Amino acid sequence: MLLRFIFDRSGNFGIMTALLVVPLLGAAGTAVDFASALSLRTELYAAADAAAVGSITPTSEAAAQANTMSGDGSLTLGKSEAQKIFFSQMSKKQGDAPVTVDISVQKKGDTLSSTVSFNATMPTTFMQVMGFDEIAVTGAATAQYQTPSYMDFFMLLDNTPSMGVAATTDDITAMKKATANGHDGGKDKNCAFACHIVSEKGVEDKNSYYNVARNNGVTIRIDVVASAVKALMAKAKDTQSMPSQFRVAAYTSGKTAQDAKAAKLFKVSDLNYDLGAVAAAANMIKLMSIPYQNYYSDQQTSFDEALKGIEGEIKGNIGTGTSNADRQKIVFFVADGVGDSYKPTGCTSPKGANGGRCIEPIDTTYCKKLKDRGIKVAVLYTTYLPLPDNGFYKDWVKPFETRIAAKMEECATPGFYFAVSPTEGIEEAMEALFRKIVSAPRITS
Repeated sequence: MLLRFIFDRSGNFGIMTALLVVPLLGAAGTAVDFASALSLRTELYAAADAAAVGSITPTSEAAAQANTMSGDGSLTLGKSEAQKIFFSQMSKKQGDAPVTVDISVQKKGDTLSSTVSFNATMPTTFMQVMGFDEIAVTGAATAQYQTPSYMDFFMLLDNTPSMGVAATTDDITAMKKATANGHDGGKDKNCAFACHIVSEKGVEDKNSYYNVARNNGVTIRIDVVASAVKALMAKAKDTQSMPSQFRVAAYTSGKTAQDAKAAKLFKVSDLNYDLGAVAAAANMIKLMSIPYQNYYSDQQTSFDEALKGIEGEIKGNIGTGTSNADRQKIVFFVADGVGDSYKPTGCTSPKGANGGRCIEPIDTTYCKKLKDRGIKVAVLYTTYLPLPDNGFYKDWVKPFETRIAAKMEECATPGFYFAVSPTEGIEEAMEALFRKIVSAPRITS
């Protein structure tokens, strides 16, 4: 009887079940508690991601604050905005789990960064029987945003008499045909230049070749430049990430030859966020007038004075473009590269100065002064048009013609140079140079 009792196995299942019920329930409860913790963790990560990204978007309070900073630092507005975003994403799902959040939003150079760390303690239900009263849920999310380059463009447009040449080969042919008989007894026959003559008292010569070009539908090069500036403003407006990214001012070498003689630039537009207003002002980009032929020995093209003049227009901090308060300054220089001015000393022409008149490829001394100050120089070289049958060209320009393009490129900041021939589109070239500038890597040190 005793032996039968000892070896009887008929009640083992019930005993084993009784012995295993506690760990089985513990395991099941652990799975339930961990599932709840995982769900909370997923929600907290989603909230942290939203807060990290949302706090440094282009329209965020942090971006607005960074816009006013010329250096690096903490973005307190971004921190409070991130906290609001984080808790707005939370549902009642976390229940009684207390959540603490640590947020850092910083500006360093051109980069805004946000880190959102969270800590939560979730009370357990089933795991308490195993001695675990809570589960810690932690994590962090980070985000970065590279701010756009904030740029001030100072457009310096050569409108001196040489920019009165007909714009294309077809225009040149039309202009020569229109001037086939010349004027004043047959002078200046078959001329491709549209001289704009306005007396010192402001009376315009209706028979000047500028008006001949107008009356015959001939486009001259300065017309193309003016149209290109208008088109560029539309392109810039479409390109900018925010309305404050680009500002533009525009100048010509002078409204009259008297201005050029006095080294006085003509302001087409003040530095302006409103690019549409700059486009409208481009209607004032006209060919420089002269009082009469050979006024001041035709010495109207002093790039030295024009570049010194534009430097004087660039005020305040020369920034690196990391914020609205740290704007990069860029001179956008459009010219044909041949200077013609009174310069009795220092003339770089291989023939030297002629009675003080210096006809030379651009002297890059003043380009270097701009660059040394931290100002970028973008150069659009509107290729000087050779006129093989013109005596002045043969005597004074041809000796250095092969050097003009190289000197114009030397004037430019590396990578900020573009050349366009007379038969190519100045408008397309101007936009291509603009794209080069805005896509160039920003150097912040």
